[in-house]
Amino acid sequence: MLWASVWTAPLGLTEPIFVPEYWTPPSLFNLAERTGFDIESIIFSFVVGGIASILYEAVFKVQHIPMSMSERHQKRHRFHKLALTSPAILFILLTIVTNWNPIYRSVLAVVLGSIGVMLCRPDLVKKILMGGVFFTGFYFIFFLSLVISFPDYVKTVWNLQALSRILIVGIPLEEYLFSCAFGMLWASLYEHIHWYRISSTA
Repeated sequence: MLWASVWTAPLGLTEPIFVPEYWTPPSLFNLAERTGFDIESIIFSFVVGGIASILYEAVFKVQHIPMSMSERHQKRHRFHKLALTSPAILFILLTIVTNWNPIYRSVLAVVLGSIGVMLCRPDLVKKILMGGVFFTGFYFIFFLSLVISFPDYVKTVWNLQALSRILIVGIPLEEYLFSCAFGMLWASLYEHIHWYRISSTA
């Protein structure tokens, strides 16, 4: 969890891509509105990265088993590095060829990246799919508490005119898409990068 949090935190530095096209969140010293960067995004990335990486293990008891060298050299692992870097590559390509809102580019890039991981690591398919479901549910609970506490927050902060304008229980559709895609990819990153497979201990 700590490993995933530390490595996810720098993604908070991508916030200028989303401000103000996707949203304009309130921030300490009003940094988001003035510069696009903010401290909160780094903290948010740190937190969600760690949580998304361990939700599957929080529900199912599993054991991490190092893959043997013979397993690592199986044919499908030729694309190991490409699968890991594909979300970033795809986001850049989508930025070049489309003028979509950055949230849609991000979601599509991460979903396609997750599919790439599943092709490379079919043993992690269940973990990836369930990771998307679990993190979406977790994210929904906390986002719902925000909506209940501050009913006008979404309309004030999100650039709904540039989005689908679909709100489900007061939460933008795009937030569900983001949480599912993020949960899928992050559920498998630790095992994929460090060459682990998982086995149930139940």
